[in-house]
Amino acid sequence: MLASYVKSLSATFLLTIFLALSVIAHAQSGSSTSITGTVVDPSGAVVSNATVEVRNPVSGFSRNTVTDAAGKFVIPNVPFNPYHLTVTGQGFAPYAGDVDVRSTVPVSLNVALKVGGSAESVTVEASGGDLIETTPTFHTDVDRGLFDKLPLESQSSSLSSLVTLSSPGIAADSNGLFHGMGDHAENSFMVDGQPITDQQSKVFSNQIPLDSIASLEVIAGAPPAEFGEKTSVVISATTRSGQGLTTPTGSVTTSYGSFGTSTVGINVGYGGPKWGNFISASGLNTGRFLDPPEFTVIHAKGNEENIFDRVDYQLSKADSIQLNLGFTRSWFQNPNSFDNVLHTGQTDPAGNPLSPTDQRSQIRTFNIAPSWTRLLSTNAVFTFGGFVRHDQYNYYPSGNLFDDLSPIQQESVAQDRTLTNAGLRTALSYVKGAHNIKLGATYQQTFLNENDNLGIVD
Repeated sequence: MLASYVKSLSATFLLTIFLALSVIAHAQSGSSTSITGTVVDPSGAVVSNATVEVRNPVSGFSRNTVTDAAGKFVIPNVPFNPYHLTVTGQGFAPYAGDVDVRSTVPVSLNVALKVGGSAESVTVEASGGDLIETTPTFHTDVDRGLFDKLPLESQSSSLSSLVTLSSPGIAADSNGLFHGMGDHAENSFMVDGQPITDQQSKVFSNQIPLDSIASLEVIAGAPPAEFGEKTSVVISATTRSGQGLTTPTGSVTTSYGSFGTSTVGINVGYGGPKWGNFISASGLNTGRFLDPPEFTVIHAKGNEENIFDRVDYQLSKADSIQLNLGFTRSWFQNPNSFDNVLHTGQTDPAGNPLSPTDQRSQIRTFNIAPSWTRLLSTNAVFTFGGFVRHDQYNYYPSGNLFDDLSPIQQESVAQDRTLTNAGLRTALSYVKGAHNIKLGATYQQTFLNENDNLGIVD
């Protein structure tokens, strides 16, 4: 009864969101924005084919583009941070300056290049000491430059592994969980402004693929009020976008390692000045999916399939929409202890000898998150979005229920649990000079349905 109600409510919610977006007719998601501008020469004439680059040596972020025939450039999906900006053009002296991205309000620049030879030389160094932030929030910025270099100990919960290894004040726990500043599980993820407050361990839920993330900001200690009631760690993630990639760009990766672990991943991004699509798909098969209780890995095989799709479209100069789609399925054996394997001398009621315990789990997760952004003025941006995230967890007993008998277990258990989070979020950002104001609200409803079966096998 409750499950059917959740399904109908989710369908109604999604229909309402998409109808609202279709009726409403160059900002970005809740954790990034765009840098736009025009490059001109000393006479005021536009400069085409000039190379524009923004980078942050501290986080490792770097992105570049070229100006069009009108001298304009757009660098979309830039996470909140200070950046070095450099502009180079043939026959002109290089330009270097700083730009501070701190809200969803797009940053608009006018860059005037000087003729080469009549200007002082500009030396662009790789140091980022002047980009150290003075914000009172304790946080760590992590970009894809570190993603590709950092060896992660867990393929099935790579996002949690990255947060644990790259951020101070966080201690690792088993099965993808972590503790931030002494708190247990008091952490939440913000993916392009969408709140995900459930536990993101590989036992209860599935995480988005690491290849779908462009950058992370890990806030620990005392998160700002906009992130809700969580008291420990907030991971604000900005996903990758295909907007501006006029030439399709992608990669294919594969690996094989210990415990028979094999992975494959495919990433493709493509688009144009006003639209973009980024798709990330990955697969994992391993002999050690969960952390086993024994030093020897016993009965811990598992696999995971993951797909993420982000679609961006700019309806007009003031309106843009974004849609995040994701689906993940994981299947894994629940690790055995020696007590679950050695049924010495024990038989079932029919007299058959007991086999090792064979308990398994399956988790299926889907996520749908549309959002609309309206540029009200050069100083203000309004964002409205919705989200539906659904987890279905199934726990299966052994084929022969009496195989679940052990010195530490006298019952056989089966579970079918669903957890659905649906909500609306809105935000208004205003930037004027050194002042930055943000107002927002989030309504979220959680639906939980549990079906448990228990049988005594002693």
